[in-house]
Amino acid sequence: MRKTSLFFLGAGAGALLALLALQPRILLGAPAEAAGSDTYRQLNLFGDIFEHVRAQYVEKPDDAKLIESAINGMLNSLDPHSAFLDAKNFRDMQTQTRGEFGGLGIEVTMEDGLVKVVSPMDGTPAARAGVQPNDLITHLDNEPVKGLTLEQAVEKMRGPVNSSINLRISRKGVEKPIEVKIVREIISIKNVRARVEGNDVGYLRITSFQGERTLEQLKQGVADINRDVPADKLKGYIVDLRNNGGGLLDQAIAVADAFLERGEIVSTRGRNPEDTQRHNARPGDITNGKPLIVLINGGSASASEIVAGALQDHKRATILGSRSFGKGSVQTVIPIGSYGALKLTTARYYTPSGRSIQAKGISPDIELIQDLPDELKGKIETRGESSLRGHLKNGDEKEELAGSPAYVPPDPKDDKQLALALDLLRGIQRNSAFPPNPKGAIPN
Repeated sequence: MRKTSLFFLGAGAGALLALLALQPRILLGAPAEAAGSDTYRQLNLFGDIFEHVRAQYVEKPDDAKLIESAINGMLNSLDPHSAFLDAKNFRDMQTQTRGEFGGLGIEVTMEDGLVKVVSPMDGTPAARAGVQPNDLITHLDNEPVKGLTLEQAVEKMRGPVNSSINLRISRKGVEKPIEVKIVREIISIKNVRARVEGNDVGYLRITSFQGERTLEQLKQGVADINRDVPADKLKGYIVDLRNNGGGLLDQAIAVADAFLERGEIVSTRGRNPEDTQRHNARPGDITNGKPLIVLINGGSASASEIVAGALQDHKRATILGSRSFGKGSVQTVIPIGSYGALKLTTARYYTPSGRSIQAKGISPDIELIQDLPDELKGKIETRGESSLRGHLKNGDEKEELAGSPAYVPPDPKDDKQLALALDLLRGIQRNSAFPPNPKGAIPN
């Protein structure tokens, strides 16, 4: 019997990544009889408690909710990214993967029972309302978030277009809760925005890897830039991955492949060696070898880190900015009949040089922390995967590193990370890390 499974990456609620058929297997460990005996005793204990609750709790409980809560409790004890998706949430996830849904436009995760904003998506209602990375959403329409799963909270934030929702936000450095009313819109995921900086640099902003058209949109963005700027005038490209919370694995691989001629892009490794998968680039660079600078910050997570790590290891691009989020795990979404799906962390991913960035992140080749305006100083918290309660450890490595600020100025004139990238491409400033030395690349 074959089980169809779905894979995804992301620091927030996540998005589906790819289809893969998995063969069921018998896991070996403790002697079968001893392990089975202990396990069944524990299951009998669960059954006994379940019956006591059903029979004696002060009010008649909902049996289905009891079981779902028990399942989520088990999964939440593993890591912040494993969860049970009921049938509706599973359908919603599939809808989001197709690239359009009604909602607010924020990447979120769960922390200490509250919904934590990883990053608002550019041009969405949440971004226009001033929602910021690391905000904690404590109430939805005056109802506390505590007690909800991440999927339940996401479900409440989605809804009919033109309907509104009130968010109560706790922000570091702000004494009183922030009340925000947001009107839901169709969130059509446009992942790539392209423009020409000055008349000689191509700027490609990849906001997310959710949806199935990221590579298509990237190719169109490059074509638009090439139409507007003659090849002999184009100094190079800036690929902006700041506050990109992740998305589809196959799109992350395709985007990295678009800039590489050869070599490994990423490998995923689970608990069993035979589960290791390696993804390699195919010949063809859509920029024809033009210089690349990739911008990252503390909001760059998961699929973004795959792209940055691959281009960094192959010395195809210089990475500029601040340390990325550090989500280096892969989740498998396994449909469970008509009940929904199980979202389970099943692997870590590794950059071409063999680095796991789990709870460590990608360190930029040129570190430059973006300045905060005075009104935000002390109010924006710097967090990363390593700060999430119950996060997956980085194998045998004991060193964990914090994330970095995820602030990007709304006015490009105030964006010193972007300004430095432009100066480097135009030769106004120089740095030993740009252009990268191909002799330091991993063997292809």
